[in-house]
Order: sequence, then C-alpha cells, then structure tokens
Amino acid sequence: MIIPAIEPSRRLWEDTLPGGAHGSFIMRRGQTLRLTDLEGGANLSALFIHHDEKTERYNMADTLKAQHTFHLTRGYVCYSDMGRVLCSITADTVGWHDTVCGVSDAALVREKYGEARYQTHRNTMHRNGRDSLLVELEKWGLGKRDLVANVNFFSKVTVAEDGRLAFQPGHSPAGGLVDLRFEMNTLVAFSSCPHPLDPSPVYAPKPVKLTAFRGDPPGDDDYCRNFRPENRRGFENTERLYR
Repeated sequence: MIIPAIEPSRRLWEDTLPGGAHGSFIMRRGQTLRLTDLEGGANLSALFIHHDEKTERYNMADTLKAQHTFHLTRGYVCYSDMGRVLCSITADTVGWHDTVCGVSDAALVREKYGEARYQTHRNTMHRNGRDSLLVELEKWGLGKRDLVANVNFFSKVTVAEDGRLAFQPGHSPAGGLVDLRFEMNTLVAFSSCPHPLDPSPVYAPKPVKLTAFRGDPPGDDDYCRNFRPENRRGFENTERLYR
C-alpha cells in the first residue's frame, strides 16, 4: 500500500534508534508513531503499557485470540489485559509482524555471536533484547515482573509442517513502514536487537527511524475499528475510559 507523507504541521518529533539500541517514551492518545526500517532486515521489539495505570499492559494472548490471528499487520490492534485498545496498526507496507517469539537474552547472544563488551567495543557492544527492555522499564519504576510478551515489528516467523517456528530472512525491505495510532496514553519501550530466531551468524542489528505526528481520531467507519467484530467492543471500552 502507498502511505502518504506526513504533513509538516502534524509532525511532532523524529529520531533514529540505532541497531542494537533501546529507548522508551510516552505516546499520547490521538498521536501516531511511524516506524521505518531504514536499511531492511530490522527487528524492533516493542512493549506497550498504559501510562496512567502501569499495571495495564499489552496482552499477546487476548490480541491474537480476539482477532483470530498469529501475526499483526494493517487493521489489527494491540489489546491490553483490560480489553482496551492501546494502539492500532493503521498502515503497513511490510505485511507481517511477529507476536510469539519474544526477545533474545544474554546467553543466546553470547552463544550465537560471541562476546563483545562495552569495555572493548563501546557502542558496538553486543546487546540483547531482554536486558535492553529491562533497562527501559527501570526508568519508569518497572521491572522484571512487567516484562510481558512483546511484538517484534519487521520480523516474520511462520510455522513449518513439523511444528517448528521458521524465521524468514529478508522479510522487511529498506524503507518498510508501519504506522501505530495510539488510542490510549501509552508508555512505549523499544529494543532494536536482533530477533531471537534470526539465523545470521553475524551481529548486525539495523536502525529504525521513529516519527511521531498528530493523527485523525478513529470514526465509526474506521478500518481498524471494523477489521474484526471484537474490535468495535475494544474501541468502545477504550473510549469509555476517556469520556
């Protein structure tokens, strides 16, 4: 699909998350965040937490079963564990985003890529997704118990006939875009470390550009609202919170 350029008057801020880095910030209800895979082959692990009540956070199981899916793309929404919609995928040129594989940890990265510590490698050190997300959660008074299942944007994982999960290399092209419209005030935590199933023997995480802008409120004919029957109820639950 063709995604229109962002009008300058709507733009709020823009930044680039380097490969193997992490970050966190607040997205307000009514704002949209555009994710851009700058070089192709990126992986962006994301956590979504209700900023105003941090015990409410993204629920992978409810998101998948309510929308009868295994992956995310345009039309799907990210549900909280309270049956509300944290954010909606309003545009997507990539077409498939992993929801079930979680993130890498220190042991996996060390075994797959070897040791590369900050003392010797500085900013090219080998980071892992789990520790990266924990660092960001700690900034907001959260910790290990708040590290729930995440979304891996730009990564595609399918199920082989024997039941094994199969990572699809080269899935996301350079310039691949995803727009996330936030329906709640949401704490967002990102890690751009490699996907845990990425078969590449080389530690080479890719950068992702983040562009925040003011979006349009979802009307009654909104594509995400009507994409699945349960989504209408999810939007109603969300809107009731803000009335």
